[in-house]
Amino acid sequence: QTVGREILLHLIDFLVSSYGRDPVITRLLNNTRVHIMPTMNPDGFEATEVPDCYYTRGRYNRNGEDLNRNFPDAFENNSANIQPETRAVMDWIQNETFVLSANLHGGALVASYTFDNGNPATGSLKGYSQSPDDDVFVHLAKTYSSNHASMYKGTGCDNRQTFPGGITNGYSWYQLEGGMQDYNYVWGQCFEITLELSCCKYPPADQLEKFWRDNKVALIEYIKQVHLGVKGQVTDKNGNPIPHAIVEVKGRPHVCPYRTNEQGEYFLLLLPGTYVINATVPGFKSMLKTVQIPDNTENFSALKQDFSFPEVSDKIRSRVASCPKTPLYQELTRASAAVKPTVHIWVLMTVMLVIFK
Repeated sequence: QTVGREILLHLIDFLVSSYGRDPVITRLLNNTRVHIMPTMNPDGFEATEVPDCYYTRGRYNRNGEDLNRNFPDAFENNSANIQPETRAVMDWIQNETFVLSANLHGGALVASYTFDNGNPATGSLKGYSQSPDDDVFVHLAKTYSSNHASMYKGTGCDNRQTFPGGITNGYSWYQLEGGMQDYNYVWGQCFEITLELSCCKYPPADQLEKFWRDNKVALIEYIKQVHLGVKGQVTDKNGNPIPHAIVEVKGRPHVCPYRTNEQGEYFLLLLPGTYVINATVPGFKSMLKTVQIPDNTENFSALKQDFSFPEVSDKIRSRVASCPKTPLYQELTRASAAVKPTVHIWVLMTVMLVIFK
């Protein structure tokens, strides 16, 4: 996708050239680890020899597979053969502690958030698939849309489609199986949204600079949101980190429980408010702590809350309990009544921005 690739290259240049000169960017980079992948599907981009605004050949890789229908799905058995590009991204997600991310597409102008798929348990019968962190996702989408030059207006690319506030729940727009944002949220413990940045997928070259200007502020403000919520470390009685401990907010459990990384670190994106954090090392009594979370995004640091388990020694480690790649909602009634999209499907997986705190 031309616009996303170009914008991310501009973003790299802007961050590098502003470091040490712009105090906000300098503080952001001093406190934030940023990963940028300008394209996930170079084959598809090169295959588009005669592009126009709505040409779709570029969405498929050399094997003819749509990479944004290629990930394991939390609701259905995805029969797609996982491609090398998809496998590489899945390995990347599992090997890094990503907290917040976005993937950039073309064909519409809207910020879309998880879930893309769903069933009655997540509200599909009402046309909306709600995650446990729906409030955070709405905030993330609004943050981008409201800081974009025009996305917030909610104007669709044709008369049949509008997006109030410039945001949409993915399922409400159209049902999607095997998408990356749901995979990243469920299995990667990373909050991801999809940014549709242009009605025209392949605009003239002289328009690309304007697309960067339209998205520049929104990109920076979105990156700041990685510092929402709470972070900390889970340790044993000797101060050693405990990997794979479960740390979740009471009342919003994830279907695949969020766990600490190898350094015993956890990160939970939450809006300002009062929450009870539950830390659990299997085989030991859970530890509950009430936290009051402020808005620390401008300070570039989430609230810090550590947990120390005095009964756990460095010789005892919680066993790795990896989540299965089969659908985690398979025991629930499938959304058979969900209507497959008949209008234009604009999603094109080509680029991703990932932020690690």
